[in-house]
Amino acid sequence: MKRLIWLFPALLVLCVSNAKAQGTPKVEFSGGYSYLDANLNGTKFHLMGGGVSATENLNNWFGGRVEFNAYTGTDAGTSVSAQTITYGPVFSYRRFDRITPFAHVQVGVQHGSVGYLGISQSAFKFAVAPGGGFDLAPNRNVVLRLDAEYLVTRFLQLTQENVVGSVGIVYRFGKK
Repeated sequence: MKRLIWLFPALLVLCVSNAKAQGTPKVEFSGGYSYLDANLNGTKFHLMGGGVSATENLNNWFGGRVEFNAYTGTDAGTSVSAQTITYGPVFSYRRFDRITPFAHVQVGVQHGSVGYLGISQSAFKFAVAPGGGFDLAPNRNVVLRLDAEYLVTRFLQLTQENVVGSVGIVYRFGKK
């Protein structure tokens, strides 16, 4: 009987914790470090940089995100840079209090400088970047975001299958 008496407070605590997890921010702004593992038919090189993003949450599981990243590094001794700007839907699973897993599919463009993947002049090319990650929330307004993307582009009539990893800080505003 004593175990049944403790069951009610335990369920109440779990429900309150779950209700807090249902709070959805209206807008999220993020900035942080980004790493691009560029791959052209087995030839790989690494670029480092940063990125910023803005997300508008339309409800507790769906929103839209615009993202800009800039990278720099060297390829065969040549200084190169690349930038991406993408937009797309974000699907979040806001069931937990401190962690929010998400998935996204973003489309946009990538700009490569002279020398990027061996190109002779800078160019803008179509890019698609499906990915996902999770937000770790030490409090309600500031969050640590870990994100990975599979960035697909096409330079020199060849498809590049690149991997992008990012870590950043998210600032949340408003309530849905």
